[in-house]
Amino acid sequence: MNRTTRTMRLFPLLAAASLIAAGCTASKATGPDPVAKAPTTQPKDAPPPPISNTAKARFEDAVKSFDTQKKAKAFDYPALERKFKSALESDTNLAEAEYNLGVIAERQGNLPEAKARYKAALAKKPSLRQASENLAVMEQNGGNVAGAVALYQEVLQRYPDDAQSRARLAEIYRQQNDHDKAMELARAALMRDPASTTALKVMIRSYLDRKQLSMAKLVALRGVKLDGADPELHHSVGLILLREGDADEARLSFKKALEAREDYVPSHVALAQLSLDAEDYPGAEEHLRRILQADGKNATAHLNLGLAYKGQGQYDKAMQEYDEAEKLDTELAAVHLNRAILLHKVKDAPERAVELYKKYIALASDGVALSGEAPVFGLLREAEAIVGAKREAVAAEEQAKKMEELQKKQQAQMQAAEKKQPPAPNGAVVAPATGTGTAPQATPAGGASPQPPPQQPPAGAQEPKNPGTADPSEPGEPEDDLL
Repeated sequence: MNRTTRTMRLFPLLAAASLIAAGCTASKATGPDPVAKAPTTQPKDAPPPPISNTAKARFEDAVKSFDTQKKAKAFDYPALERKFKSALESDTNLAEAEYNLGVIAERQGNLPEAKARYKAALAKKPSLRQASENLAVMEQNGGNVAGAVALYQEVLQRYPDDAQSRARLAEIYRQQNDHDKAMELARAALMRDPASTTALKVMIRSYLDRKQLSMAKLVALRGVKLDGADPELHHSVGLILLREGDADEARLSFKKALEAREDYVPSHVALAQLSLDAEDYPGAEEHLRRILQADGKNATAHLNLGLAYKGQGQYDKAMQEYDEAEKLDTELAAVHLNRAILLHKVKDAPERAVELYKKYIALASDGVALSGEAPVFGLLREAEAIVGAKREAVAAEEQAKKMEELQKKQQAQMQAAEKKQPPAPNGAVVAPATGTGTAPQATPAGGASPQPPPQQPPAGAQEPKNPGTADPSEPGEPEDDLL
């Protein structure tokens, strides 16, 4: 939601205090703007009661303290609060002190007290236009647009030439996409006050909404010339350059905004995003820490700080920031995606990553299915494949263990069976059964097989001639021996 900025003034030197960067982010800016001029138009009301000299002296001392702190760019709001309370206690009719206490309360985030102080200031001094304007802006930022419009119109009835209220009404119409009415009121405000940067900012946002970058740039540069110390104008130039695709020049404009006010949160947000895009993770961390100093409950800042830590290899710190972001916003889908990526890619926990990828898809869809080409689906398939491979490896390992145990059991059984066989007698050689009924024969020491003894021919028999050459296939020769 776009939030409206306005000038909150300390009297008599009117110090502006812009709480929110309208049209840029919902982050609250801290630190008052440079001193603004006092209003010149006053209605003819009954003269206010005289203020005691003691109250005036204490009030002037409080304003001097404010000026000193402004120059040092370090505000001690509790100390300023004590000084203005002292002035108010000296004279309860000092409406300006009541108003300044409202400004300080709002700067410290105490909106109920700020609203009560503004109303009290108006009760004491109805002509205190700035109090009415601040109340209207608070109503607008709180979502009560109708109440804000009524307060602005009340101011215009009392101050027909008031440019600031017209510019505020123009912003309301812009937020309602009625750009014609918004531009009409902004131009009317500039006719009454050509130096109204509030009206110029409305025109810049209107041109940006309608993507008329050249016109937006022209008005923004005019605003920078009018008030180069306004960080929102430098920031607007940076946004225009960013949309034109010139990231380097946009970065310079955002840095100029921080030079004007070092705690201007919208420019820290823009620079943090540019640093993340450029993978300048230490630079992103620096800007994100400044954002969290202003708003420690910014879930998106915690998420992005986790990304910066992840980019620097500080994975445990990244997980802590993701956890903090989820505590602050349970519907922030990106938390689940980034945590899943760490578990998947770094922590070797794909099972948990699969669950978080699916949770991210459910939250990010929000009733509309994500494109099948979204990177998360590829990451999910990869994690599921790792889970499947792990299961197969575990199953194979369990099977191998079972086989090993079975082999050990079989070996134990064989060893037990061998132990149950009776031992052989001493000196006896146990020969294996042959199945032929033949007694085993002793083997000589030489290892050669025993040869049977040669058979002797019977007595009276004669040896045949040439026994080694006789051929039984050939006919024998006649014997020439006598019988």
